[in-house]
Amino acid sequence: MNRRVVITGAGVVSSIGIGVDEFWRHCLQAKSVVVPIPENWKRYADLHSQIWSPLPDINPDSLGVTRTERLQLDPGSVLAIGAAREAFERAGFNLVPDAASSRVFSIVGVDASRIGLYLGTGIGGVHTLLHSHTHHLYQRARATLKAYAETRAPTQDREMLDGVLALMAHGPRYHPFQVSMLMSNASSAAVAIKFSITGPNVTYCVACASGTVAIGNAYRAVRDGRVDIAISGGCEHLDDEHGSIFRSYDIAGTLVRDCADPEAANRPFDEKRSGFLFSQGGAAVLVLEELEHARRRGATIMAEVTGFAETFDAHSMMSLAPGGEQIERMLRAALADAGVGVHEVDYINAHGTGTKNNDETEAEIIGRVFGKSVRVNSTKSLLGHTIGASGAIEILVTALSLRDQTTHICRNLDAPLRDLNFVRAAGQFDLRVGLSQSFAFGGHNAAVVLRRFS
Repeated sequence: MNRRVVITGAGVVSSIGIGVDEFWRHCLQAKSVVVPIPENWKRYADLHSQIWSPLPDINPDSLGVTRTERLQLDPGSVLAIGAAREAFERAGFNLVPDAASSRVFSIVGVDASRIGLYLGTGIGGVHTLLHSHTHHLYQRARATLKAYAETRAPTQDREMLDGVLALMAHGPRYHPFQVSMLMSNASSAAVAIKFSITGPNVTYCVACASGTVAIGNAYRAVRDGRVDIAISGGCEHLDDEHGSIFRSYDIAGTLVRDCADPEAANRPFDEKRSGFLFSQGGAAVLVLEELEHARRRGATIMAEVTGFAETFDAHSMMSLAPGGEQIERMLRAALADAGVGVHEVDYINAHGTGTKNNDETEAEIIGRVFGKSVRVNSTKSLLGHTIGASGAIEILVTALSLRDQTTHICRNLDAPLRDLNFVRAAGQFDLRVGLSQSFAFGGHNAAVVLRRFS
């Protein structure tokens, strides 16, 4: 018999808020942070998109990350640790510093071998890779150009060469911890080390579906009895000194291009959409727990996880398969896993990126499978796209919507591309079953089904 799985804790770091309370309040206020891209990025490329959604200035101490850890971890791992710490605390666990190290904590009264860690990331430690690689190139370029300038170059040439070196923004050194920082599994390992978790530790690297796939598999691990508690979510940090990560999405034609009015540029499911808003990153971590285990310790329950499914298009590295056959199969499998019919679903947190073809395909599938009554939303209309963190953030929003019987609006949706029940006005709703779905470059499709807990 399958065990029931509930969400007892959550933590989040995002461009519109740090911590669940601030984040959710700003969601309901339809807050969005949209600013011009860093000016120095324009020195390296002619970029079509000119806006992004950066993270706020974050004091790592507030995330529970020490100075030594900051030096040894990619920023994505720092975000994951901060979100995980909040999730543990909100779940009511008592974290006690380890006697041998004040940087490491143990969870009081819980068998650490019965806790699993399931984390998703789309690009892992790409920030660290680019940061150190630039320093690697800079050292050789500086030595070569210096030798040339000393032997043959006139003053004017030396000034030009100095200008070339100045373009190579770099850190003070080639980082000695680069290998352990850039590994895709570094964030999940860092969280487990921080909180002394010795159960299964798995990283899911499935592009934009990473967080959703991680939480779905964490749900299965608890449901099937492999663990009693699963710490799961997604994290991403997509920033580098030269804007090359941003450029990779820009040159692929996926980023928002109509930037004349930055506040109105990000508009999923709208006729005037022109691409997705690039986010610097974020993290969301949930505590999934077997129901009776949660009840015995008096935990507060946010929502229940009841189903999960994933499929693969086998069509294209960059676009959804026309018709969405595998997406529809995934949705019906997720609902079957949850034991609910299509007409029982009250709310869908859609992938909703704002790209032309993906939004059109997704809206068509929603209408075909669920009809026009289900409420449809896009959290990316507020945050932009956080890639590997997006699915986890959207599942958190779905859980909060079920808990509070309300949800944020789909921002900037003035002319919907289809006649669906998009959430365009705030209010109280009767939400019993919610679904959050993600699609990813490569062809990955995944969805998690949640139910209001009562």
